Amino acid sequence: MAVFGHQPLHFVGMNEATNFQVECTMPRLTTLALTIALFSLPAQAKDPSLGATTFTVYEAFLSPAQEPGEESETPKALQKSLGATAPSVPRESRKSRGYGQIRFARDLSKAYVEVEFQGVNPADILMFHIHCGPPGVLGPIIVDFGESESPAKQLSEGKLSVELTNKNVRFIKDMPGLKPSLPESCPAELGFLAQAKTLASLEYLAKKGVLYFNLHTKAHTYYGEMRGQIYAVQQ
Repeated sequence: MAVFGHQPLHFVGMNEATNFQVECTMPRLTTLALTIALFSLPAQAKDPSLGATTFTVYEAFLSPAQEPGEESETPKALQKSLGATAPSVPRESRKSRGYGQIRFARDLSKAYVEVEFQGVNPADILMFHIHCGPPGVLGPIIVDFGESESPAKQLSEGKLSVELTNKNVRFIKDMPGLKPSLPESCPAELGFLAQAKTLASLEYLAKKGVLYFNLHTKAHTYYGEMRGQIYAVQQ
């Protein structure tokens, strides 16, 4: 019966309500079943050899602006051993720039370093290192690229390409005059005295953003000519 011009009310029967509930529930059950089936699939094992042929990549853009001080600020006690032997230039006036990349094999058995510099006379290069330390802080050396050959020769073309293994990670057994000896190399974890001594430790520190490249020249020996904090490559 119509009331005041409205259509008669229609009451849903029990069968219709049940069918409606079943229709609404079916997609959920199907989704749940598919989810369970996916999680039940066995994990796909990867080829172990991929550990040596796939990489985690880190990079740095080097500039004088990242150095935490001017050469004129070299501590007096270190001026004879680490002071400049050529006229220095303020950081903001230097033209030197660089780019470096480290590729760690996923199994952490090897790492590959590629570096390119501009605005630097290779004959003026004294040292090139990877140090550990956060931005703006001087830290100890963990990789010394001058152990096998002088950096001036290695970088004679403005480029460097090096393969690293665990033996290239600097580990100091004894510190003269310090007993017990303290780590001059990088800690495995900042604030923890155990030293990093493997590529796995090196990659761990890179992941935390506490490694940096530092190029030292005759004019900028103590702090360095230019520096680049190392960060994970953004995909």
